[in-house]
Amino acid sequence: MNQENLEKLLHSVKDGAMSVDDAVKRLKKLPYQDLGYAQVDHHRELRQGIPEVIFGEGKTPEQIAAIISAMFDRGSNVLVTRLDREKARHILTVFPASSYHAEARCLTLEQQPIERRGKGTILVISAGTSDIPVASEALLTAGFLGNKVEHLYDVGVAGIHRLLARSELLAAASVIIVVAGMEGALPSVVGGLVDKPVIAVPTSIGYGASFGGIAALLGMLNSCAAGVTVVNIDNGFGAACAASLMNRM
Repeated sequence: MNQENLEKLLHSVKDGAMSVDDAVKRLKKLPYQDLGYAQVDHHRELRQGIPEVIFGEGKTPEQIAAIISAMFDRGSNVLVTRLDREKARHILTVFPASSYHAEARCLTLEQQPIERRGKGTILVISAGTSDIPVASEALLTAGFLGNKVEHLYDVGVAGIHRLLARSELLAAASVIIVVAGMEGALPSVVGGLVDKPVIAVPTSIGYGASFGGIAALLGMLNSCAAGVTVVNIDNGFGAACAASLMNRM
């Protein structure tokens, strides 16, 4: 439940369109709902401004479907991250109105229009084509959270002229998410070019000495560009949540 839905419910009680008992039934499962294997946090959007999102890895399709049902019944739009195709096929049969976004490995189910809450544009940049799955997760999440989004893919430091040729996109953005694997140098370059927040996302893409993204992570943490912040390896979702909060300020 978000603030708008809560206000509508309270006005309905005030105006006599809904009884107190019916309102209590609606509110009974706030702040959370116990499914046994999951405690669904219906109160999170009221508390944090960002609704609970379902992390698909490690959950069975049946568990994911039940959590979606609990959220959907409370009027929430639903985002599932890190969902593989096999699990997605099951969810799509249970919720045919949902959409699977294969590149981002995410599923969305919307029952109400997404409110535009961001004040500017979030730009998601990927260093290479291989980084696009993580970048797509960030892009989809940022849009789901009510932001205008743009993307710029495959503009890494091996051919930095590709980035410099799109300087107008950098200038127009309010917050920039930069996704890179290998040595993770691109966020430092972007951070040195702009006067806005840059959120760096290391990916697990790279040869053996990249150590599954640790090399990129350490490179980003040691960035010489002031103002670059870093999230965990492959965490496009976390970067989008941080960017969304910044974009509302």
